[in-house]
Amino acid sequence: MSIEVCNESGIALDESLVASVARHALDAMHVNPAAELSILAVTSEVMAELHERWMDEPGPTDVMSFPMDELAEESRRPDAPDMGPALLGDIVLCPEFAKAQARTAGHGLADELHLLTVHGVLHLLGYDHAEPDEEREMFGLQNRLLREWRTGRELAAARAAQRRSDSAVLGTVGLAEPTEDG
Repeated sequence: MSIEVCNESGIALDESLVASVARHALDAMHVNPAAELSILAVTSEVMAELHERWMDEPGPTDVMSFPMDELAEESRRPDAPDMGPALLGDIVLCPEFAKAQARTAGHGLADELHLLTVHGVLHLLGYDHAEPDEEREMFGLQNRLLREWRTGRELAAARAAQRRSDSAVLGTVGLAEPTEDG
């Protein structure tokens, strides 16, 4: 799966983690591994221009998704079993706007950007939250995907820490160097 992340926002973000959470969401949703996704982080000014141009709403927003038109037909959904390689579309994030949301939610900017990335992926896959039942489905799925991704990262970190610990213990046990006598 090809995921390109480009940060033009002027705010530092871990592009590898943004790509990782997007990859997890796409894998969990059974999107063809040959699919391509572009994620762009922009300034508030750029986001405001996009928001007004495409949504006819003033001011910036946190995330916008731009699915490829060729995927609009139900039979061409990117998570359809027979879907071949395709460009899914673009996700545009606005870290500056997301900072305030992160503070309100009581977590860091990175967590907010991960949530917004998954949100954007789900929009690309045809999910919406205009109606209450759609909102429950989409936000439930979003929360599950984030929880799974975080759990996976925690487990990987714990395994890495255990390997380092095991390595240190083996080093301190002092396995004797072999001598010529045997």
